[in-house]
Amino acid sequence: MARVLAVVAFLLLAAACVQPNGAPSPSTGTATTPDPTGVTLEPSSSPTPVGLEEAFVINVVDGDTIDVLIGGRELRVRYIGIDTPETVDPQRPVECFGREATARNRELVEGMTVGLERDVSETDQFGRLLRHVWANGEMVNAALVEEGYASASTFPPDVRYAELFAALETQARAHNRGLWGPACATPEAPPPATGAECDYSGASEPVIKGNISLNTGEKIYHVPGGEFYDQTVISEAKGERWFCTEAGAIAAGWRKSKR
Repeated sequence: MARVLAVVAFLLLAAACVQPNGAPSPSTGTATTPDPTGVTLEPSSSPTPVGLEEAFVINVVDGDTIDVLIGGRELRVRYIGIDTPETVDPQRPVECFGREATARNRELVEGMTVGLERDVSETDQFGRLLRHVWANGEMVNAALVEEGYASASTFPPDVRYAELFAALETQARAHNRGLWGPACATPEAPPPATGAECDYSGASEPVIKGNISLNTGEKIYHVPGGEFYDQTVISEAKGERWFCTEAGAIAAGWRKSKR
């Protein structure tokens, strides 16, 4: 796995693998580590895990969801701040690079003792634990984005590593890694007619964000000034897109956000 920061592993080892509450840190495991991609962050940007809880990974559901054992209880964990292509929803097709993302996640954590880091929320609406997952001294969430298996997808209040994920996605895009590569490229929407003005911009630049809900798959568009506009990140690889007009968004099957 590409190292998000070598300094994290050093600090964890220097602490003799003991967390502040006395619990042992995640074991190093035996997961396969691929050749580094050459992308690293400066030490000043080093993520430092906070209050890790040990869990044993018994199953990898998909690229961003795992089943774990904690104190004899089986729980499902959804990775915070990222989204991998869909593979298991029976109502949605398998998305480009979805199987590869699942396989990579399996390489990184299956059968291992990992550390779970909570942000703000405890669970999502489906009862899944929301966590940053650490293995071999690195954050798996970040590694999946860095290697092009996942896109950054953060929602308040769980935004501790939002800037890190956004930076790693930018790097992955720049290097055409994984789902940002040619295999997953989608045709660009036709430009607006010459002289046409897009809603809210007064120019030919589209600013309406056509988002696809992570939880429901519903197509919802956001306009400037909306409550969730600024935090919504468009992932064209997942079928999301920009719209010039609200009429165009509605015609394409999107509905306007209620907030």
